Amino acid sequence: MDTVSPPISPSDLFANFGTGASPLVIDVRRRAALEADTAMIAGATWRDPFDVPDWEKYLPRHRPVVLYCVHGHEISRNAVAALRLAGVDARYLEGGIEAWRSLGAPTVTRRLSPAIPSGPGKPSVWVTRERPKIDRIACPWLVRRFIDPFAEFVFVPEPAVRAKAAECGGVTFDVPGVEFTHRGERCTFDALVEDFGLEDSALARLALVVRGADTGRLDLAPECAGLLAISLGLGRVHRDDHVLLEKGFELYDALHATCRAQAGRAAVPLARRHPT
Repeated sequence: MDTVSPPISPSDLFANFGTGASPLVIDVRRRAALEADTAMIAGATWRDPFDVPDWEKYLPRHRPVVLYCVHGHEISRNAVAALRLAGVDARYLEGGIEAWRSLGAPTVTRRLSPAIPSGPGKPSVWVTRERPKIDRIACPWLVRRFIDPFAEFVFVPEPAVRAKAAECGGVTFDVPGVEFTHRGERCTFDALVEDFGLEDSALARLALVVRGADTGRLDLAPECAGLLAISLGLGRVHRDDHVLLEKGFELYDALHATCRAQAGRAAVPLARRHPT
């Protein structure tokens, strides 16, 4: 593969942002620059730009990768060149995270405890009750698309959730008494959006739909009744929770695309913007 470091503009990266077609985004700012900032591009994971050989082997070869540093200069460009030499379809973000911020595109608040996003070869693990319906599918979709692209999910009977999370060093969610759960009339999806600082108009619209469907307040948005009906149907069709999760991701990709269109930020297929 050509080792010349090709760029991608923030607007082109944002075109498919938060969808299954989005590139894998990696923050390669120097550690000092990372620690001086509380935010990352939503959905990104950090990797040390000076240790590319240590984490390159964990990257998918079937998915494009976009690297960013502070301003899109030599740090991200050099890392991209090394990845392309290793056969990874990598590009650097023009203008870095500062250009992304100028676009008004979403960032996520870094959290150090638990360690999210995860390190090379060590995905974050999220544990919740078995037989997901709405919130327990919407939350994994949000985590995988906007918080940790490598996250893994475990479904167990409710009495075993905390013990399983302790066993695997996981994050518990959508069970009573944990950090990420219902708060008053707001559901766990709302809690994740709030706690990770995901300020985005499309996600705010989607959160309203999830909240209405999950809490029985179907008047909150026109899509609530439909989401509830489809979610119940998916649960009847698929008995395996991970298959159910996979099918649910397609549903939330579609709902998010609708919310983006309603917010005037519709996604455009990346291939159309970057013809080969």
